[in-house]
Amino acid sequence: MKTKELKTPDTWLKTAATLSEALPYMRQFADETFVIKYGGHAMGDGKLAQQFAQDIVLLKQVGINPIVVHGGGPQIGKMLDRLKIQSSFVDGLRVTDSATVEIVEMVLSGSINKQIVSEINAAGGIAIGISGEDGQLIEARKLRRSVRDPDSNIEKILDLGFVGEPMRINPMIIQEFAESNIIPVIAPIGMGSNGETFNINADTAAGAIAAALGAAKLIILTDVPGVLDKNKDLVSELTIREARKLMKEKTISGGMIPKIETCIHALENDVEAAHILDGRLPHVILLETFTKYGAGTMIYEGE
Repeated sequence: MKTKELKTPDTWLKTAATLSEALPYMRQFADETFVIKYGGHAMGDGKLAQQFAQDIVLLKQVGINPIVVHGGGPQIGKMLDRLKIQSSFVDGLRVTDSATVEIVEMVLSGSINKQIVSEINAAGGIAIGISGEDGQLIEARKLRRSVRDPDSNIEKILDLGFVGEPMRINPMIIQEFAESNIIPVIAPIGMGSNGETFNINADTAAGAIAAALGAAKLIILTDVPGVLDKNKDLVSELTIREARKLMKEKTISGGMIPKIETCIHALENDVEAAHILDGRLPHVILLETFTKYGAGTMIYEGE
C-alpha cells in the first residue's frame, strides 16, 4: 500500500514563493523563442527525459516558443556496432560515409526523434518531429577540416564524408509552428544542393537555427555544470570577449570549444543570450529561465 505524501503549510508556501518569483520571467519571455539543444546523459536517462519533456511543455504553456534540436551520438554508435559498421572520429566529428549516413539518418530522424516527440506528447504537449531536410529547413554543404602534419608542417584537407554544416536556414516552417500550439523537435540532418544527406553536429544546427530566428535564448544541454575556470569553479556569466580570452588561455578547451564558438556565432547574429547548462540536473531549464540566479553559464554580447 502506497503512503500519501504529507504536505505541510511551509511546503505550500515555498511552492507559492517559487511561482511568485517566476512570474516576472514569464512576462519577460512571453512570445519569445528558445532554441534548446537536447543531448548527452539527459537524453539517455528515463527520469531526466521525462522531466525535460515536462519542462518543454511548461515553457509552451506560459507563452514561450520552445524549439528542440536533438543529438544522438551514443545511439548512433550502438546501432553502427550492432550492424558491424566501423566508424571513426576526427576532432569530435564522426567520419560519415554513404553507409554510415543512412544509419545516422535512420537513428536521428527515426527512433530518437519519435521518442522525444512521444515524451513531450505524454507530458501534455503537442510535438511534431521533423528533420532539417523537411521543408528545406537546413540547406547544408560539406564540412571541410584542415590539419597540419606535425612532421612535414604541410596542411591537408580532411574528407569527413557526409558531415555537413548549415549553409542556409529556412525559418518559414518553424515560424508556422510558433503561431500554433505545436512544439517542433528537429533532427540535425541537412540537405545538400544535389539532394544529398548531411550529418550535422547538433550544437551547430541549434546555433544556426537560433541565429536565423533571432531567438531570445540558445540553450545547450551538456554533461558538465557549465564553463569552468582554472580552479574548476563554475563561471556563471561570460561576455563574448571574456569567452574568447578563456579559449586563448586554454582554460576553455576540448569539447567545450565548439560549444562556445556556436554560442558566439549565435550572439553575433541577434540571439540575445546563450546558455550552457548541465542536463543531468533535474529541471535545469526551469531553474535557468525562471529563477533569479539561474544555472550553468550564460554568455552574452557585452561591450
